[in-house]
Amino acid sequence: MTGFICILTETIPAGLLPFIGEGLHITKAMAGQFVTLYAIGSLVAAIPFAMFTGGVRRRPLLLAIIAGFLIFNTVTALSTSYALTLVARFFAGVAAGAAWGMIAGYARRMVPDALKGRALAVAMVGTPLALTFGVPIGTLLGDLIGWRAVFGVMSLLALLLIGWVLWKVPDYPGQPANKRMTVGQVFVMPGMRPILMVVLTWMLAHNILYTYIAPFLEPSGLGGRVDLVLLVFGLAALISIWVVGLLIDRMLRLLVLISLFGFALASIALWVGGTSAPVVYAAVALWGLTFGGAATLLQTAQAMVSGEEGVDIAMPINTTVWNLAIAGGGIVGGTLLELVGVQSFPGVLLILLLAALIIAWNAKRYGFPR
Repeated sequence: MTGFICILTETIPAGLLPFIGEGLHITKAMAGQFVTLYAIGSLVAAIPFAMFTGGVRRRPLLLAIIAGFLIFNTVTALSTSYALTLVARFFAGVAAGAAWGMIAGYARRMVPDALKGRALAVAMVGTPLALTFGVPIGTLLGDLIGWRAVFGVMSLLALLLIGWVLWKVPDYPGQPANKRMTVGQVFVMPGMRPILMVVLTWMLAHNILYTYIAPFLEPSGLGGRVDLVLLVFGLAALISIWVVGLLIDRMLRLLVLISLFGFALASIALWVGGTSAPVVYAAVALWGLTFGGAATLLQTAQAMVSGEEGVDIAMPINTTVWNLAIAGGGIVGGTLLELVGVQSFPGVLLILLLAALIIAWNAKRYGFPR
């Protein structure tokens, strides 16, 4: 649920831009900075927050993070000042960066070793749920009850979640100061850098296509069916995370290689048949199947490499690289769109995915050992 609120708070403005622009008397481009400030907050906060809160007990820390979403989404819902709203969005992003840095380690501590991968898959399921159902429903609600009420609903969800955490979630101590690892120590662990390179190349490829999916669909005549295409992607992603949850503790390496190879095949299909609607739908379904479990696979690999003492630093490093890939996808995709056109996307995706596949294949001893 925390992950669901994180992703929903991040992405919901994209479907509400016209309403936000009208309500605050700003342009759509200015309203688009709601997403930018959120991403910047996540990017700059993840690692420092983990370093300074490593010794804090886990449940109070989680409650403080959720309270951050409650406060800053409420400010967004009530504010009539564009500047104040941007500040609220930045600090909501800070809360998200903090959440992504601790959710994985927290979830893994709740279960025996044999189920740690599956626990992470369950904890991560909020992401595809938010992308598949949350954003379209939020957009519909924005049309019916107003964009401010949508942020109010998210505040209500956060309030309910605080009660749920107090009722059900177990608490664990933070790490003693003498056992905490530094960012440098975790970064140079055998296997960590190959995993991070796979994160960067894989997510860069994903975000080039995802960010500019609307213009990419125009040659196939699906420019007006972005909602349906993304629904296909999201449903396939849900299937993916279910499959990954079942198999990850036995075959993590194979699942990573299959996912990268499948996304590469989808890129080839889009390269060859990107003007055919049936081919695009099939390729998007394959893309979703390869993406849904990506976060779980990559974070589990990082947790295996870093161990219990380093996992709470490894996850914020992952969050930072992940957000760099999101930003890079917007920049690289926008540049390609302006200079070459959408027909260049599949070729660039294929290069990035082949690079990721080679790195993952060669990281057999460290990084992706099983």
